[in-house]
Amino acid sequence: MNFNKQQLRAIRHKNGPALVLAVPGAGKTTVLIHRTYNLIKKYNINSLKILSITFSKSSAKDMKNRFNNIFTELHNIPVKFSTIHSFSYTILREYAYKNNIKYNLIESPKHPQYKNKLLKEIYLDINREYITEEKLEGLINIIGYVKNMMFDINDFVQNNKVDIRNLKEIYNAYEKYKTKNFLIDFDDMLTYTLNILNKDKYLLTKCRNKYDYIQVDEGQDTSKIQMEIIKTLAFPKNNLFIVADDDQSIYGFRGACPDDMLNFQKIYPNAKIFYMEENFRSSNNIVNVCNNFIKQNTLRYNKELFTKNRNIRPIQIVRTETIIDEYEYLVRTFKKYGDLSNTAILYRNNISSLGLIEYLERNSIPFYIRDMKISLFNHWIVKDILAFLNVAYDDTNIFEFEKIYYKTKGYIYKKYINWIKTLSYNISVFDRLLQYPGLREDYKERINELKIDFKRLSKLKPYEAISFIEKDLKYEKYLKENSIKFGYTYDSLKTILFDLKLIAKNTSNIEKFLERLKYLDYISYKSKNKKNGVTLSTIHSAKGLEFKKVYMIDLIDGDFPTSNSIETFENGQVNLLEEERRLFYVGMTRAKEVLDLITTEYKNEKKVDDSRFLMELESIFNNK
Repeated sequence: MNFNKQQLRAIRHKNGPALVLAVPGAGKTTVLIHRTYNLIKKYNINSLKILSITFSKSSAKDMKNRFNNIFTELHNIPVKFSTIHSFSYTILREYAYKNNIKYNLIESPKHPQYKNKLLKEIYLDINREYITEEKLEGLINIIGYVKNMMFDINDFVQNNKVDIRNLKEIYNAYEKYKTKNFLIDFDDMLTYTLNILNKDKYLLTKCRNKYDYIQVDEGQDTSKIQMEIIKTLAFPKNNLFIVADDDQSIYGFRGACPDDMLNFQKIYPNAKIFYMEENFRSSNNIVNVCNNFIKQNTLRYNKELFTKNRNIRPIQIVRTETIIDEYEYLVRTFKKYGDLSNTAILYRNNISSLGLIEYLERNSIPFYIRDMKISLFNHWIVKDILAFLNVAYDDTNIFEFEKIYYKTKGYIYKKYINWIKTLSYNISVFDRLLQYPGLREDYKERINELKIDFKRLSKLKPYEAISFIEKDLKYEKYLKENSIKFGYTYDSLKTILFDLKLIAKNTSNIEKFLERLKYLDYISYKSKNKKNGVTLSTIHSAKGLEFKKVYMIDLIDGDFPTSNSIETFENGQVNLLEEERRLFYVGMTRAKEVLDLITTEYKNEKKVDDSRFLMELESIFNNK
């Protein structure tokens, strides 16, 4: 292969700490693979003495396959490409064997004490209510963040606003149960490994003697505890080779901590810094703009992103009036193409995909979804809407009514629900409520009004039914009053209702609406087999990928960048907003030739502002 001077300097590095700062599309993994070959062939390093660490199974497998395919003469030589978790697990297992301990990993749904199941039980036991799928995911993320950042849970709760009630008690109960039963999750692999290395001198010495050279791919994604493990292993030789891009550090919410990378020469005064600034992926139009855009961040190394690729098409900012117009623009554009396999729609939040899926499917546009973790049916707002409809069609259904009685108008109290559960289940829940002893006449009128409203709901078509639940039954008011508690913006919850109404609009009755939801759920799951479809992905999930054509959507201030990052920026803290700008930059640099940035004037019937990042880009366009 032909390498430029910057790449060759990194490949030829042998001893001592080195940081390779590689811009998007610079071939950083290729450089790491060729440096591995160089250590073995040129410097006669035993391949077993080289440990290369990355952060996903697919990346480790890809690196291994690429190494074997390029250097076929070395296919019989063992070369270690490992995830940090897999490597940590080998240390943990050896320690366990040495001390006659049996740890059980609880990350598999097949495990009787599966992590998610265990946390659900603990949450229910402490908070006396069931946890939603979204909140469970948030709880798991917080626990992982606390461990990866090496925080004390007391300090974390004291210094951070969290939307999980009794988080500290849940965290401590979870840790206590695992410790007592010798159970571990993925995050424990890291915390246990660092503790083992710090207290077991025999294992520490053995590991240090085993690996003379440690290489780290995607160094910007390392968490504090991961970096501590790596630094501990590399000491005292410090033959540590890290390939990274500080401008692509976008996993702060998971605990990614680029501080050690930004302070690399303070930690290792003799360190070498190599720059790989040539982008081989994107057109000159895209690269020039991205270079000027990311320079507005302050917490970064000063790199000069460039390319020798030609100009193809300027970046376009597309302004639509409504979200529907946004979808129409995409559909019109895609219908001009035959093959969509090299095309992507990228968004900040998974929530943006719901209405998009409906619109693409209705217009026969094939698609592939990378990372829809929670099905349409499992979203709590969808479950709420279905509960309203179920009560409308069968007002004796106390179980469905119990899910939404406090989410509608009428001010019905829990004690009333507990009481009417003792009465005949063949009678309407509203008639049972009217039998509660001592009810005032005005309250009885309120219950009768609610009964009439639910009867009316049963006769409406799906679109009108959802609008009726939202407005007349005051579900919208419930969402507005509780959105912060749930850790959402009110607008994001309204977007789900908008998408449900979009789906409902084309259905004639509730049965058809439910069938449509199930069908969309099914085709979303099956979309992984659509090789010729447009890729739908969050920008986080698209990192490392590239596409000929990229369409970034929903570029609205408060959504991207988030309202939280804007608020903290206005209070003098730049970290969150700069991470949002890095995320925007990652999205743009996925594009090879075509990049459209799409925003809308109205969302949820409310006027919204363009993302401030679009205004920054327009300023760059005007100054060119």
